[in-house]
Amino acid sequence: MSDNEMGLFLRVRREAVTPAEVGLPSGPRRRTPGLRRSELATLAGVSVEYLTRLEQGRDRNPSAAVLSALADALRLTRSQRVHLHQLGKAADPGFSCLGGAGPNREVRPAVQAMLDQLEPAPAALMNRLNEVLVCTTGYRRLMAPTGLLDDGLPSNYIRYVFTDPRAREFYPDWAHKADKAVASLKQGAGRADPQVGALVDELTVTVGHEFTHRMETIPGLPDTNGVGRLDHPEAGMLRLAYETLHLSADDDQYLMIYLPADDTTAAALDQLVGRRPGGLRAVAG
Repeated sequence: MSDNEMGLFLRVRREAVTPAEVGLPSGPRRRTPGLRRSELATLAGVSVEYLTRLEQGRDRNPSAAVLSALADALRLTRSQRVHLHQLGKAADPGFSCLGGAGPNREVRPAVQAMLDQLEPAPAALMNRLNEVLVCTTGYRRLMAPTGLLDDGLPSNYIRYVFTDPRAREFYPDWAHKADKAVASLKQGAGRADPQVGALVDELTVTVGHEFTHRMETIPGLPDTNGVGRLDHPEAGMLRLAYETLHLSADDDQYLMIYLPADDTTAAALDQLVGRRPGGLRAVAG
């Protein structure tokens, strides 16, 4: 894991913003993707030298006002702004607002009842270690043939993505899935959580560069919705829209819910989960 998560996040976001998005001319010769440091510094009202120190990790304690100014200049979304401020608070080594609490593996009855109501849609409850704790029958029928649930529950999704060769067969966009898995692992407490740190150490040894390179270069802010592809061994190519629903801070868990993204996938899921045709409605995406 990068020991300069805030600097990494600032650099990645700076390189993702085009000059046109912030009202600046693009110019014919730009060797830097996105904004130059000087441009971001001007927009945020800080010096180039100070921004350089932040990105390089030589200054890790910016004020809340500076972080807000950078967030404004980078046009960060609400979740990105929260993440940036959390990185600022967590700059001290070993700090975690969660203290010594490990990933929550308890399933509240109300949460189980929610999953029951979601049947037959594929849905699962996961914690910040990316463990599948409990799931719907629809999720089990969707994912069991891929090998994710071979060892029962809880099952660690990130370990599966990086260490099970079948994951590369079933995910046509495996590299993108691997990027998002690492981003999810790095969010929140990150390595300050001893169990997350243990998983990082394990994958560093067992996987090597494909994992460690991502830990060093990908900021910890996964997407919460989108459309992904799964080459299912029984149902063929599926396009699945996914939504992430976070529970309370006390739970420290989230629901992953999948819906078909097209009519072909809807029909295939109907067959897979044993529901009447048209039971799972395709969503645009």
